[in-house]
Amino acid sequence: MLHSYAFSNHRSFLGRVDISLTLTEKDAVNGWDVVSPVSGQRLTTAMAVIGPNASGKTALLQPLAFIAWFIRGSFGAAPDSEIPVVPHFRGTNLPSDFEVITDGIEEGTLLRYSLSATSAHVVTEVLERKQRRGQWHKIFRREMTREGKYRIEQTGFGLDQTQAENVRPNVSLISWAAQFGVSFAQRLTEFVFTSNVNIMGRTIWPRNDDMGATVTKFFAENEAMRVRMRDLLAKWDLGLSDVEFQQIENVSPSGEKKKDWLALGIHRDMSKNRYVLPFGYESSGTKAAYLLLGIFLPVLDRGGVIAYDELESDLHPHMLEPLLDLFSNPETNPHNAQLIFTCHAIGVLRLLQKAQVVLVEKDGLESQAWRLDSMEGVRIDDNRVVKYLSGAYGAIPRL
Repeated sequence: MLHSYAFSNHRSFLGRVDISLTLTEKDAVNGWDVVSPVSGQRLTTAMAVIGPNASGKTALLQPLAFIAWFIRGSFGAAPDSEIPVVPHFRGTNLPSDFEVITDGIEEGTLLRYSLSATSAHVVTEVLERKQRRGQWHKIFRREMTREGKYRIEQTGFGLDQTQAENVRPNVSLISWAAQFGVSFAQRLTEFVFTSNVNIMGRTIWPRNDDMGATVTKFFAENEAMRVRMRDLLAKWDLGLSDVEFQQIENVSPSGEKKKDWLALGIHRDMSKNRYVLPFGYESSGTKAAYLLLGIFLPVLDRGGVIAYDELESDLHPHMLEPLLDLFSNPETNPHNAQLIFTCHAIGVLRLLQKAQVVLVEKDGLESQAWRLDSMEGVRIDDNRVVKYLSGAYGAIPRL
């Protein structure tokens, strides 16, 4: 599970920002709180990010997407390609820094991964491990010398030292080691992370034909997940009684034949008459819910982290509650999956507690972010929606 992440000199954020998903015993969070089976720490499984347009909400999620890619996929980058970090306007000559703390892959341990990088090269990269209440111990430290080479220190990481020192400047040492068969590194890359955000911003999943095809193929070939999706959509009163799939054959412009899946919405009237509608003709809200379930259900089934920008897009605000409930119920979230999301539907302030809300605002060219429970005078029994709309918490449009 994810405990926290931090970053600085990224997009509209210049100073260090710390986002913690940890909870104290005093934090009144009901449902979306679990005790990590690895670390024993109490953590939230849902966290909302709220603020005006262009305040930095999407930028707050991007470090997670970047680190996930860098650890897993940077080896696949071209040798001369830039690292996709985007510093603040006033920090263009400085590296961007990132830090993530998660459950370790060994029982009772935590891992802390730290990275400092420019678009040209990694400056430092450090991986540390500790027992629950122990001290941090280095697994590896990578640091660029004045000569432009890397000094690599390892303690049980398992990568041949010569191979380690030849790491490309635009590649994570974890991604590099995984390609050389280092078991520990390979296990580190097996984490589950899904997002509709990349280094450029939010992707267009709700209207992306490729994503729709991916979700449809997933449901068509996984009957258990199809049944869960069908039952949830029917429960949410979207007018569907079922979703069926039909395999079709498409021919590319080059004449190549390819089989794809077509999703069909099944509707029934009061007399139980059956009507079939290709899913492309369903409402935007129905399609958005369908795609969200195609993204959420696999992570809920395995455990992992979802970073999702504008969760309520194309959905009625009341749909937030059943979506968030998927992460609060042990039956639907047996492996403690976590959701970090941005939204403009401030009714989420009624659903989640103050320890589960991050507020973001921009002052001039610089964004700031803070957890709502870090503010003095915020009470558990406050009407948080009214307080927010009145400007008592900040992070509201200045019109």
